[in-house]
Amino acid sequence: MSISAKVQQAALTLLDQYHHKQNYTLEDRLMPTDLDEAYLIQREFQSHVSEEQGAIAGYKLAYTTTSLQESVGVSDPVLGIMLEDNIRHSPSRLKASDFLQLALECEVGVRLGSDLSPGGAPYDRGAVSEAVESLMPAFEVVDIRRTQGVHPMIGFITGVSANIFNAGVVLGTPVTNWRELDLASAYGSMTINEKIVGDGHGADVMGHPLEPLAWLANKLAEQGFGLSAGMVVITGSIVTPKVVKPGDTASISIEGLGSANLEVV
Repeated sequence: MSISAKVQQAALTLLDQYHHKQNYTLEDRLMPTDLDEAYLIQREFQSHVSEEQGAIAGYKLAYTTTSLQESVGVSDPVLGIMLEDNIRHSPSRLKASDFLQLALECEVGVRLGSDLSPGGAPYDRGAVSEAVESLMPAFEVVDIRRTQGVHPMIGFITGVSANIFNAGVVLGTPVTNWRELDLASAYGSMTINEKIVGDGHGADVMGHPLEPLAWLANKLAEQGFGLSAGMVVITGSIVTPKVVKPGDTASISIEGLGSANLEVV
């Protein structure tokens, strides 16, 4: 089986599992041999989903902490694709039955005001900061479809192929004077039903919330892609995934960036 045929078949397998609200799994012959192939499967998979959920509107980052990377034997974050119809705004309402296992994370969201083209790479934090229009608190919406009992690396690379379980984002009000803030020390927290379920600081994400943006711009450039003005990027978990169910209300707050709220029905 050629690589292109393998990538296409793996993507269609994930698409079928997506539509049937199943955990993601790939048989041995379709398992990506490395991260590069996993990204090819991810993009092909998302190209099919985008026919229903709109064009690429941004990206997510995951595995932005050393401990998570070490748990699966990698040394870099990974990226996922966000689609237009899944960019939501606070206050929002999520229907639990639309997901297999709905979970939420607290992150710093970025909206770009100018392009970060492949030709501009390599980027550093200072360079990508110039392209940032606004920041805001962001719920990452996650649909956990992890198959239990598999080797951690198998689960990891399958997850990358399956777009790191991203199901969109709920954004708070944009903040344009964010350059006045100390983002590394900014405190963030999440409450569910008015009880704090997790907290952290901006520095928990690669030392600063905009470091992941620089990594993303460089990684996409390697793949021949860029970031466009208007795109949204969520930069990695300040609060790790928390499962929610119908009847739950959730709120996130990040110092200097405000809050966002949603309910699950």
